[in-house]
Amino acid sequence: MDPFEPTPTRDGHTPQSRKPSTIHGHSGNMDSSPGNSGNDGVKSRKKMWLVGGIVIGVIILAIAAILIKMVVDNVNEADRKQQEIEQLRLANEQLSLQNEYTALDNEFQGYENQMRAITDDSVKRQLTEKYNAAKLRVEQLLSELNNEKAKSAAQIKQLKDEIDTLRGILRHYVEEIDRLNKENAALRDENNQVKEENARLSSQVRETAEQNEHLSERMSLAEKLNVTGVSLTALNSKGKVEKKVKKARQLRVVFTIPQNNSTPVGEKTIYLRITSPAGNLLGGDGTFPFEGTEVPFTARKVIEYAGEELSGVTIYWDVNTALDAGEYTVELFADNYRLASRSFTLK
Repeated sequence: MDPFEPTPTRDGHTPQSRKPSTIHGHSGNMDSSPGNSGNDGVKSRKKMWLVGGIVIGVIILAIAAILIKMVVDNVNEADRKQQEIEQLRLANEQLSLQNEYTALDNEFQGYENQMRAITDDSVKRQLTEKYNAAKLRVEQLLSELNNEKAKSAAQIKQLKDEIDTLRGILRHYVEEIDRLNKENAALRDENNQVKEENARLSSQVRETAEQNEHLSERMSLAEKLNVTGVSLTALNSKGKVEKKVKKARQLRVVFTIPQNNSTPVGEKTIYLRITSPAGNLLGGDGTFPFEGTEVPFTARKVIEYAGEELSGVTIYWDVNTALDAGEYTVELFADNYRLASRSFTLK
């Protein structure tokens, strides 16, 4: 570019060109003046300073941004740790309150067991209803807290307040127990006197009843048939005595009924029960009434009793099962009495 070329102004117009002037009548080319060279150096330095300032500013802003982020992160971390500490504190307080509630409820249950022995009272019922309502609220709060990860101080305070309510109700409950105990003490003294009198009267009635029962038993026993000389024998097919029970075809029971003038005369049915060594009843095709139930029997015999001795009364049972050697039990019944029970060893 020509150093003498006019530079456009800001409004786009070109100023009038200036031509080099002659000095003292001389003409010719002239070198650039020292003043213009100095101005260019100043402009270059200013431009470098401007660029350097911008770079430094960017660096400072970047450092500031990093520092701000570090501060924010530290603050957030501190808040997080503080929240964790607070949640741990609330959880510990909840556990403490829960243990306190358990102890209170156990104490209440103990007092409630005492109250069951005390006469019913409207105040007692009201206190029980209030306690159960407060207990339900406590258990609901505990359930909510156990189901929530983040616990609030307001919830813990509400739980504490409800437990304080339970404690107050329990205190009134104890006072009510003391009051009722004092009222019942006088009643107990009066009742003890009545009970002693009733016990005396009951003892007299019981003694009279026992005397009558003994008389009735003696009368009944006096009417009972007596049985003596009971025997059990195994017989073969010819009706002869069989030494080995395994070969027996019949079992024979013989006994005597002594004279008893107290026994009502008339027709009597004697029931026989024979039990094997294994505890099984032999026969058992029928039953008879005994002490309010039906009892199976092995065989039976109808006799006519006239109050005199009957000897040689015999009942047979036809063997219909395999018999083993061992101890057999023979029982005789009549008129709802067990007349005899004997054991026999058959080889």
